[in-house]
Amino acid sequence: MELGQVPLAFSHLPMFPFFDMAHYVASVMALKEQRGAVDVSVRSPFACWFSAMLCCFGGSVLSSLMLGEPPVAFLAKGMNILLASSVWYLVFYCPEDIFCRCFAFLPLQLLVAGMKEVTRTWKIVAGVAHADSHFEDAWLVMIAVGWARGAGGGLISNFEQLVRGVWKPETNELLKMSYPVKVTLIGAVLFTLQHSQYLPIARHNLMFLYTIFLVVSKVKMMLTRSAVSPFAPIESALGYIFFGLPKTPPKMKSEGATSSNGSSVCDQPSSEQSHDGVKKRQAKKTE
Repeated sequence: MELGQVPLAFSHLPMFPFFDMAHYVASVMALKEQRGAVDVSVRSPFACWFSAMLCCFGGSVLSSLMLGEPPVAFLAKGMNILLASSVWYLVFYCPEDIFCRCFAFLPLQLLVAGMKEVTRTWKIVAGVAHADSHFEDAWLVMIAVGWARGAGGGLISNFEQLVRGVWKPETNELLKMSYPVKVTLIGAVLFTLQHSQYLPIARHNLMFLYTIFLVVSKVKMMLTRSAVSPFAPIESALGYIFFGLPKTPPKMKSEGATSSNGSSVCDQPSSEQSHDGVKKRQAKKTE
């Protein structure tokens, strides 16, 4: 195979079962790391399963709602549901937590995270094309649906939390976007421009370059244990120029084990809890 044919061959990679399974593993393991998720799995396995399905198929649910299609359409994909449900069961109920311990191995974590980012590209492309079939040349619709398909798990995280009995409106992705949601939005814009032939590049080449950027960024963030967006300096400069925002970029939300799909973002301890912890440590020192 010639070097120039690599992007074309890459664009024809099937996502099922291996890449889809990596997406399910990353999403469900991120869900398990959220505060209270394990307790929910004990109290109500059905609520835990439904929450996991929202993390895995949130993009399909949200994009279907936006286009007036049945949001339960993803349930028709029996093999995908079976695979995702198997991953959910192994993550939460495997004896001695063997499944999660295996994926605690860093090289395996990097492999799963990289494969998950590949599925993000495919979902964005599918979302843009699907929106165009309903609303031809409607840029905003194509961008919105591509964004929803690629980062639906993160965008509906508040609803997913409600399923687990948690209500945290301050974690709304529209109020404070995580890196996966931002990079998915950028991807939706790029693929919409390409689909409308305003970006002079072949689709398979754009898919290849965008996926490389996603994988490299994700692996770098995991290796350096950094949750700061690579776009933070640009965001800070643009925010200062156009909206008068402070130049110092705010801290980004941690992604936990995902990435979510945009996927789900791990709950962070509140400032009051952190303050209480500091008080306790100071009291111990004085004793």
